[in-house]
Amino acid sequence: MNNKIAAVILGAGKGTRMKSDLPKVMMPVKGKPMIRHIIDTLESMDIQKIVTVIAPDGNLVKAEVFPHQTCVQTEQLGTGHAVNCAKDLMQNFDGAVLVIFGDTPLITKQTFLSAAQKVFDGYAVVVLGFTPADAARYGRLKMQGNELVKIVEYKDATDAERAITFCNSGCMAFDGKYLFEILSKIGNQNAAGEFYLTDAVEVARQMGLKCTAIEGDPKEVASANTQEELALLEQYFSEQSHA
Repeated sequence: MNNKIAAVILGAGKGTRMKSDLPKVMMPVKGKPMIRHIIDTLESMDIQKIVTVIAPDGNLVKAEVFPHQTCVQTEQLGTGHAVNCAKDLMQNFDGAVLVIFGDTPLITKQTFLSAAQKVFDGYAVVVLGFTPADAARYGRLKMQGNELVKIVEYKDATDAERAITFCNSGCMAFDGKYLFEILSKIGNQNAAGEFYLTDAVEVARQMGLKCTAIEGDPKEVASANTQEELALLEQYFSEQSHA
């Protein structure tokens, strides 16, 4: 394992819940599209490659992330499927691969580097977790010591699992050697018929690989699906820049 880092940004989401024609990741925060903040953070690191997954009509996103490469997710078949769309462009990348949702613009360089370091330390899957004031309907991270055993979706969680307060932010890091093998083993036997990236933990463990989680600040991992959440991101950005 060498200490190279690449990133796959998921940017194919639509802005429907934002009541906007703009792709979600193009919604502005502090005068810049959300995805531009992520690109700026990644470019401040010694990163080898950035690939953004876009929708078929994602030309605005493509132009925003240029000169970095993009690939098209022709059908919305889930987060696991979205990352798999980047397979050809990643070309068996040997290093840590960050998987980042394009609507989480506040994650810091230090957090990305911490996740990558866990991969270099021998973990095949690393999840960025957080402990919110209200765990609400977030997926729960089931830990045994330093090992992440499972990501449990809220709707599938037992009462005991719902009592867990350590939650999934969505952002993950993978050992590039195993990433696409793991994705190839994720099934879509669920109500939505989608390939969920969260199933990667269970698959990796079945392959005999190690998984773990690191903890980020709840404000840092905040994302935006609505105008109200977008306003909160503006607020958090101001706090972060004054910290």
